[in-house]
Amino acid sequence: MDEEVNRAIKMAESYLSNSYSPYSGIKVASVAITSDGKMFPGVNVENSSYGLTICAERVAVFRAVTEGYRRIKAVVVVSNHDEIYPCGACLQVMAEFNVEEVYVASRSGVKRFKLSELLPRPFNLKYHET
Repeated sequence: MDEEVNRAIKMAESYLSNSYSPYSGIKVASVAITSDGKMFPGVNVENSSYGLTICAERVAVFRAVTEGYRRIKAVVVVSNHDEIYPCGACLQVMAEFNVEEVYVASRSGVKRFKLSELLPRPFNLKYHET
């Protein structure tokens, strides 16, 4: 595991306490790493109307997109529980922005996945920005 991923894990851990998770108690923080090494953190934000809840992974990716990035190299996920994996919606968003790798960090260590392992057949309309 390279130093960039270690920095992203530490950054995500530092944001974990900012999670707004009064309903589940599951705190999740994530960092999107762009192809040029910029890092964008995000946390899960729950809502009493559960469908309005947003995952940390999407917050991180959307922050990068807001800053003009369209290619996200990797996403790191940490939680106050062991091995929290991105949900299907998060994986689909990652596919939209060409994420290559997903790192799941927990007390038992860090697991690295290719996005294609977690989402083998993403929905794709074959849109390419020009």
